[in-house]
Amino acid sequence: MSEHHTRAELFRSLHTPGSPLVLVNAWDAASARIVAAAGARAVATTSAGVAWSLGAADGDVLGRDAAVDLVRRLAAAVPLPVTADIESGFGATPDEVAATVRAVIAAGAVGVNVEDARRDAGTPLRDLPDQCARLAAVRAAADAADLPLYLNARVDTFLSGTGGVDETVARATAYLAAGADGIFVPGVVDPETVGALVRAIPAPLNVLAGPGAPPIAEFARLGVARVSLGSAVAEAAYTVVRKAADEAFDAGTYGALADALDYGTLNALMR
Repeated sequence: MSEHHTRAELFRSLHTPGSPLVLVNAWDAASARIVAAAGARAVATTSAGVAWSLGAADGDVLGRDAAVDLVRRLAAAVPLPVTADIESGFGATPDEVAATVRAVIAAGAVGVNVEDARRDAGTPLRDLPDQCARLAAVRAAADAADLPLYLNARVDTFLSGTGGVDETVARATAYLAAGADGIFVPGVVDPETVGALVRAIPAPLNVLAGPGAPPIAEFARLGVARVSLGSAVAEAAYTVVRKAADEAFDAGTYGALADALDYGTLNALMR
């Protein structure tokens, strides 16, 4: 069995309801190594952080080649399973989404997130049959590569404000039938709703957490299998840049840079 296959099996095994996999999302090799050094069991990319670091906006703007190259760099940087946020698949058709998945598998990823948000039309979500076809193409591409890729299907009902528990569960059920392994529902953190989703969706549930959300222990109690910090980590890092710039240009001081990781620590991580 190849190391790639072994990492894929390991990553799949980490999705245990009640003992959630915690993902502090990275966007480059340095952030991935920092997260790994802190004790991560796996590393996930954040599509927003990746896009911003490469000079593009999030939301189907970054090109496939640039996104795949970043996954390759990140997967090579850490001895851990890596899962890639591939937005809606970097493709207009299921065949194009399959091409993306083949590329990220070749780059070393063992999991992908695929969202059902639609950024190029008036409707906020893709039609259900269209999204199911895209997810089925992901599964077929992984099967053809003989890799147990973990397909995390993102349901954007809450994030877009277009549906509640019933619509979310209906989409999740269809996505699981199309080949998804887990369901990611960003935009909801209140315990009552999260608990209802855990009970209604027969697959590992992933939530997006950050300031104001319940602690990970509460999500564990509710039966959540995966907790992601998403773009919030990159946002916080870039906030330090903004604060340092504002302070330097205004007061001429450097307080925003206090408590930073020192040069030696960061440089050692990259050796």
